[in-house]
Amino acid sequence: MDLRPSIPDLYNLEISGPAGGEMTLAISGRISLENLGKFLADVEQFFLRSTPRGLSVDLSGIQYLDSAAALAFLNLRNRAESQSTPFQFVHATEEAHRILALLDRPTLQTPPLISGRRSANLLEQAGEGSRALGRDFLSVMEFVGELIRGLGYSLMHPRSVRWDDVLFYMKRAGVDGLPIVSLISFLIGLVIAFMSSLQLKQFGAYLYVASLVAIAIVRELGPLMTGIIVAGRSGSAFGAEIGTMMVNEEVDALRTMGFDPTRFLAVPKVLAAMLVVPLLTLYADVFGILGGLLIGVMFHDLTVYSYVDWTLWSITLFDIVSSLIKSIVFAALIAGIGCQRGFEVRGGAAAVGSATTSAVVSAIFLIIVVDSIFAVILHYVR
Repeated sequence: MDLRPSIPDLYNLEISGPAGGEMTLAISGRISLENLGKFLADVEQFFLRSTPRGLSVDLSGIQYLDSAAALAFLNLRNRAESQSTPFQFVHATEEAHRILALLDRPTLQTPPLISGRRSANLLEQAGEGSRALGRDFLSVMEFVGELIRGLGYSLMHPRSVRWDDVLFYMKRAGVDGLPIVSLISFLIGLVIAFMSSLQLKQFGAYLYVASLVAIAIVRELGPLMTGIIVAGRSGSAFGAEIGTMMVNEEVDALRTMGFDPTRFLAVPKVLAAMLVVPLLTLYADVFGILGGLLIGVMFHDLTVYSYVDWTLWSITLFDIVSSLIKSIVFAALIAGIGCQRGFEVRGGAAAVGSATTSAVVSAIFLIIVVDSIFAVILHYVR
């Protein structure tokens, strides 16, 4: 229901003074949003027909104006000053003064913080991408320093660690992830055994399927697939959780109360991941070998004993230890990058979604890179 007074929105413009000289534009009546378009058109016609040496706008006859009309008057001043025409308001009523005082002209003339979007050429996109990559690298290094300091403090003061939260995140990242880790590892072992047997059957060397599956799973695919699964489940959850806390200003509240957000939020998550991911890796290794065992026993007439015996003969303690070391490093990367992306959130729900995506993609990328480095190093160490 419109509660405004039903008074006709009428105004009148009276022009006095010689064209090209000092002119006066007397405005009377009511100017509001309803008749603003017509008023702006009349003002535009006035400037098209005449070019005054000076312009005075008489507001003594104004009966009513709203904030939209005040903006139109400001536009009138800007139009005159753009033509180097001296401009002034004269005989303004108290009501007109009050409405015009609501406008902060310097603020209205300040350019926006984010300029209008335009399509950038390839060189500009490459430059912006390089700058963003540099900023991201510095941000990650800064967070790594804070995280190492927090972990060192927790090592020296174990009672400061929120162990209840560590156990909670161990359950979320470990126990809750057992079904999907076991299923994917079992299927990977099954597929590797089946595809490799198609080639080995030409030589009647079905027994080597056990060696191939064991080496591939324990040395590479076990920790690698476990890391990727944990990155998709827990890394994204860590980023979304801290990102939501950033949006809700809960992290700022922690700082106000004297808590270190890195020690309070990130350290329990990183510790939980570093403790539980190696166990998940062992679990994945066992189920991957079981997948190969199923193919060997059901399709190639291998006995369970012979398959297990060749599996144990193929892998060494060094393979298992190196696999666990890789999984610990992967866990630190997953939890760390997830928390770092969460702390970088600024804005609303869309920023949380972007941070979650970035956490998963960055974690998987780092896992692949670090796994490649481990492959080269372990080749020469072994």
